[in-house]
Amino acid sequence: MANNAPPRWDRRMQQRLARGEAAALGELYDRFASLVHSQAHRMLDDESAADVVTREVFGYVWEHPDAYDPKQGSMRSWVARLTHRQSVRRLRSTAAAGTCEDAEDGRARADPADLEERVHRATAAARADYIVASMPAPLRAALELAYIQRRDYRQTATDLGVTEDEARRRLRLGLQLLSTAHTRPLEGSSPPGYGRRL
Repeated sequence: MANNAPPRWDRRMQQRLARGEAAALGELYDRFASLVHSQAHRMLDDESAADVVTREVFGYVWEHPDAYDPKQGSMRSWVARLTHRQSVRRLRSTAAAGTCEDAEDGRARADPADLEERVHRATAAARADYIVASMPAPLRAALELAYIQRRDYRQTATDLGVTEDEARRRLRLGLQLLSTAHTRPLEGSSPPGYGRRL
């Protein structure tokens, strides 16, 4: 049971938000705004739309702090799910608005399959960003050296001051975590916490 308990910070934050403490919202914003904005930007590829999603997500959190269910994961995960859901909603509504404009101009309507593929790609990219941001620092550092700075595992080991075996282990674990970004839930099901409306 104790293993399923939410972190103390998450519980306190939810209680403070439920009491209407504006300082709690500010603290939550300071902690997660960059996560929300970067995830929304990654999905929407639009700075102003990411700004709007960021405002919408924190507005929702402020108005509905009891919507957070600690049994479904950390507050960080909940905020990321809210961001994902709102970004997908905005992506679809933008596509629908574009389709209406296209229809008025007499151009061909957008293909729903193309939109869903775009949503899936954006979701996978945002999940990958979230996974990298959430993974332990030693794994993230190894991946950054190997894939951004183009170091092989020997150079990565030297740069990190670890053995070659440890560098390979960190890279393998980091890649295993990243590989989950492209898995999609079974049709008709959704990850925990996705059933609630934003």
